[in-house]
Amino acid sequence: MKQQTRLISTIWSERDNSCAKTINPPIYRGSTVLFDSYRDMVNAGKNQYEGITYGTDRLPTQRQFEEAMRLLEGAVLTRIFPSGIAAIQNALMACTRSGDHILVCDNAYGPGQRFCRKILKKFGIDHTPIPANAGGDIERYLQPNTVLILLESPGSQSFELQDIPAITEIARERDIITMLDNTWATPLFLKPFDIGVDITIHSLTKYISGYSDLLAGSVSTNEKLSPVIDKYYKTMEIYTPAEECYLALRGMHSLEPRLLQHQQSALTVARWLENHPLVDKVLHPALDSHPEHHIWKRDFTGSSGLFSFTFKKDYSEQQLAQFIDALRLFHLGYSWGGYKSLVTAGKLSRATECRYKDKTIIRLNIGLEACSDILEDLEQGLSRLS
Repeated sequence: MKQQTRLISTIWSERDNSCAKTINPPIYRGSTVLFDSYRDMVNAGKNQYEGITYGTDRLPTQRQFEEAMRLLEGAVLTRIFPSGIAAIQNALMACTRSGDHILVCDNAYGPGQRFCRKILKKFGIDHTPIPANAGGDIERYLQPNTVLILLESPGSQSFELQDIPAITEIARERDIITMLDNTWATPLFLKPFDIGVDITIHSLTKYISGYSDLLAGSVSTNEKLSPVIDKYYKTMEIYTPAEECYLALRGMHSLEPRLLQHQQSALTVARWLENHPLVDKVLHPALDSHPEHHIWKRDFTGSSGLFSFTFKKDYSEQQLAQFIDALRLFHLGYSWGGYKSLVTAGKLSRATECRYKDKTIIRLNIGLEACSDILEDLEQGLSRLS
């Protein structure tokens, strides 16, 4: 059975005999959870109780969504967090301790890198930024106390890819954890565990939910690290509101058709931009012109709706405003992965060498509007710069 069919055909409420058999599961709310007997309560105190003990112990809606994500990922264990950045922060804390050193890919999510600089540093955990297109050369950055490598391939601003199999092979030889933010590709277009990654992270806010109306993140692990994440999660008593889990699970059911439409429209727009006289580079891994296209072609089975481009000229802020403010379908806003087209613009700040230094990056989230309308909107907007 294919993934999309399995996701849609599963009736999650069947797993709870106390509720009606609805297509979507009910939303559970509660702090106190009642035990059936004193023996159950005693066993809970001894960690010998399999039921739910309290509201922070992952109520059924969350557990159902975690199981759906685990199956989609091909993971041994999945835990849900209140946001994508919370997933990154807690995965890093669960796998490190004072005196450790980690490597962080320089195109990884900015707030995650800031967490390494501002918070982990306070607790004696050092980090070193590595080039956004790192591969087998990662050995030169390893230190005797390196315990973890954080990757994001492609990065969600400038879209460099890392050679993940080359990195995971080196990491396994040294018992170093590899952690990948796979939000761009989703588990549909990249299977990280098949190429040696230990932990995957997703901002569920984006493609998994699809509607830009919730905050959630996930951490999924292989067998070796599942006890580490499970124990940490229980100790911290982290939980995610039932409403967010419900909405994310509902959005997941339409993930594949949405993502296929995002992919098709984004590639059409990217190829159109490649031929536009004002455009210099289109930063889309599925294009032959992308420097790491060979890696994308080898490891990925598809591409999503987020990419960037640069101009040939260095336009002023006022000139860029003439272009961006003229757009009718593209709205200004952070995040991506939703049904509405979005645009952001800015210059990159990198700790390592960047091929797009001093270039303004225009990032497009291609939504589910008719592609012909998207092209028409970009054309009239770009005409303000001609």
